[in-house]
Amino acid sequence: MYATQADFVGGTDVLSNSRVESYIRANSFERPTLVLDTDRVADRFHALRAGLGQAAIHYAVKANPAREVIERLVGLGCHFDAASRGEIELCLGLGAAPHQISFGNTVKRVADIAFAHRAGVTLFAADAEEELDKIAEHAPGAEVYIRVLVTASQADWPLSRKFGCAPAKVAPLMARAVALGLRPAGLSFHVGSQTRRADMWVPVLNEVAEIWHAARAEGYDLDLLNIGGGFPAYYGEDVQPPALYAAEVMRLVTERFGAVPRVMAEPGRGMVAEAGAIAAEVMLVSQKSDDDTYRWVYLDIGKFSGLAETMDEAIRYQFATDRDHEATGPCILAGPSCDSADVLYEKRPVQLPVGLRSGDKVIIRNCGAYTSSYSSVGFNGFPPLDVVVI
Repeated sequence: MYATQADFVGGTDVLSNSRVESYIRANSFERPTLVLDTDRVADRFHALRAGLGQAAIHYAVKANPAREVIERLVGLGCHFDAASRGEIELCLGLGAAPHQISFGNTVKRVADIAFAHRAGVTLFAADAEEELDKIAEHAPGAEVYIRVLVTASQADWPLSRKFGCAPAKVAPLMARAVALGLRPAGLSFHVGSQTRRADMWVPVLNEVAEIWHAARAEGYDLDLLNIGGGFPAYYGEDVQPPALYAAEVMRLVTERFGAVPRVMAEPGRGMVAEAGAIAAEVMLVSQKSDDDTYRWVYLDIGKFSGLAETMDEAIRYQFATDRDHEATGPCILAGPSCDSADVLYEKRPVQLPVGLRSGDKVIIRNCGAYTSSYSSVGFNGFPPLDVVVI
């Protein structure tokens, strides 16, 4: 069934009454701190699993590699999409079995391929001839899936160009895999990060389905489809509830691909974003001139200490303060570092209380994904993001 407006959530922030926000309001923090609730991670896993049905969930570890998150997901039977040896070691060390881990980065160090193979990992991604050569030499007999470059993404943050091969290269890469003694099991793609509605998947699925059926017509016995990530979180614009969203995506997949024996999904943001919030502080409020249209509000966290996804203002975080009952006005939001690029929102200023002052606490909501993992190591002497798990 197709979703209707009533199936969407928005308007009231999903973390406004959460344990995370209550914890932040009740405590003081010496520096910016991400507070995570693993119960919310578990809730989202169950919701996505309900919608995805028989598809295997491979959590994208890069979204948030906190040990407590991985350990909780291991206990729930989740699988994992690892981008590096470090992520594989993390998952194995916390109890994941090798067959539950896929090495999903298409750019892998030879030594790391060999390590993964020795550890028992058997499923690898590739999108180039040399990558297949490396896998064949250092993980002989492995299963591989070919990542396809997609052009029709409607996501807020399309993931184009860097990963994936053109459709015309898929069959030659599969032929090379066979010649090298590998098993080309299927295809993977990524619809783009923060694809807010399930119907936005349609153009990409149409693209990939054409490639899938062409490869099968050439005699390749494909049985694995990796639909990647793209599962959204709430950043102020309406998104479908996760179970409904996932079920609709699977309906669209089945409609185009038929009964695929193995389907993988790789939620990252959609799994952990809404499980966390950042405790931050106002460092300065200023105006550049007496007739300046906007105030500048500087926080103690910026692009280089956890909020990298504000680049190009792609992800629009939501903010809460103890002054939210006061009148608000537009402001330019910036980080603390001595780098002119450390401006978070200027093209589309944010509404914050007019009375905001240095020292006021700011809660940045739905920050569980791609904040602690993007946090730099002490740029300008500002410490990396602290993490507290409740």
